[in-house]
Amino acid sequence: MIKALFDTNVVLDVLLDRKPYAEASAAAWAAVETGISKGLLAAHAVTTIHYLVRKEVGAAKASRIMSAILRVFDIAAVDGPVIQEALEMSFSDFEDAVTAASARRAGCGYIVTRDPKGFRGSPVRPLTPEAVTPLMGQG
Repeated sequence: MIKALFDTNVVLDVLLDRKPYAEASAAAWAAVETGISKGLLAAHAVTTIHYLVRKEVGAAKASRIMSAILRVFDIAAVDGPVIQEALEMSFSDFEDAVTAASARRAGCGYIVTRDPKGFRGSPVRPLTPEAVTPLMGQG
């Protein structure tokens, strides 16, 4: 079974129905939701997702959405060792480095992201939702 960490942008594409990305992101999400693959979110992404969704739909609905997300995705730790590993990476974006370190420590095979270039040098292979979905379906 494929284990993949979902980048914040992919989750927001689905939740906020961001065109033209929502369809491909939803297909990758569906592979997790149906149990074909295992999906994770980095712990630091959860607060960002909640914040941005709350701005769009309000606090009560955002809380319900987050509860639903937690029924689908597991959470990959962001702790001291993850932060230290991220600091040692040569990423231009620290948040991406934390995501990559979190994915590696959680044993993920892929990072599902719309920005694979942001993960150059990642210890975990970044793939777009379009590229990863066929792999996840083979789980």
